[in-house]
Amino acid sequence: QVQLVESGGGLVHTGGSLRLSCAASERTFSIKAMAWFRQAPGKEREFVAGIGWSGTSYADSVKGRFTISRDNAQNSAYLQMNSLKPEDTAVYYCASRKVIGVIRREDAYDYWGQGTQVTVSS
Repeated sequence: QVQLVESGGGLVHTGGSLRLSCAASERTFSIKAMAWFRQAPGKEREFVAGIGWSGTSYADSVKGRFTISRDNAQNSAYLQMNSLKPEDTAVYYCASRKVIGVIRREDAYDYWGQGTQVTVSS
């Protein structure tokens, strides 16, 4: 069982930046892709960004502002968030899957972190 632990959330003003980190509890070669999802109050969880062997994928709402990266040696993933907006306020979740490919559906992912709160004030 892989455990994912997110960190780096917090409170920032509009236009600010945050960097989220996601660390796997152990080194494992079973992780083929990692992604970030988010859930705002009263809304469903949505795909934000994903990274796999073939590249990266972003939701249109964050393209050009967010960058996902991965440290394969550490089985960690990161989400650099710039030019933050109040609508980016949400709990951000890290997820991983054992199958190659970045998929935007929640049910494609095998492991999830507990989430980290990001709040952007106007």
